[in-house]
Amino acid sequence: MNFHAIRAIYLFEMNRTWRTLLQSIASPVLSTSLYFVVFGAAIGSRMTHIDGVSYGAFIVPGLIMLSLLTQSVANASFAIYLPKYTGTIYEMLSAPVSTVEVVVSYVGAAASKSIILGLITLATARLFVTFGIAHPIWMIAFLVLTSITFSLFGFIIGIWATSFEKLNLVPTLIVTPLTFLGGSFYSISMLPPFWQTVTLFNPVVYLVSGFRWSFFGTSDINVGTSLGMTLVFMAICLAVIWWIFRTGYRLKR
Repeated sequence: MNFHAIRAIYLFEMNRTWRTLLQSIASPVLSTSLYFVVFGAAIGSRMTHIDGVSYGAFIVPGLIMLSLLTQSVANASFAIYLPKYTGTIYEMLSAPVSTVEVVVSYVGAAASKSIILGLITLATARLFVTFGIAHPIWMIAFLVLTSITFSLFGFIIGIWATSFEKLNLVPTLIVTPLTFLGGSFYSISMLPPFWQTVTLFNPVVYLVSGFRWSFFGTSDINVGTSLGMTLVFMAICLAVIWWIFRTGYRLKR
């Protein structure tokens, strides 16, 4: 394992974040804060408790997960697409760096950014609502696992994309709508039976439900099922990335 190569790529990606703090950190946190103001204060004051939790506190895990998913995909996809766009990816492919080292460095940097953003969002949420964390270790575990999984997914999107338009296509038209429909702002038990069944086909439901359980000890879906579905999605992403590097799919085009 070439740890020098991993460290070099990882630090390069992290330094790019520090150079663009306003766009990378401040903007997502501000957007999430507006959600707290609109949903937590304006709407939450007119809603009853959900599963014994105030509505303002109930949406905290969902909003953190919304920020986590979108930023993980965006960070990882842009990080690997930029070398393709500029042509520097050929230097990396010809360098003595293995597939594992490339994936670990890029995905690790993207996941690190998302985890930092998630923790800042969590701290920001305390300015708006009061809540506790029933299972802090599991909360960190879901935070890290989700960041890594969707950074892998973003890595795939970055390789698949052939233009900046395609780079934003999947996050805008798929990831964000699935997150909004995945129980971020409501409990799926509030839906009619038919739509509850339909919602179970949304993979984001399992992520949000498991993360919410770590906060309040209650969730729409069993926490073991949530963890299992997350690991399955991670395994699928790893399998796709292995196939991409094995076949060279869109790496040399």
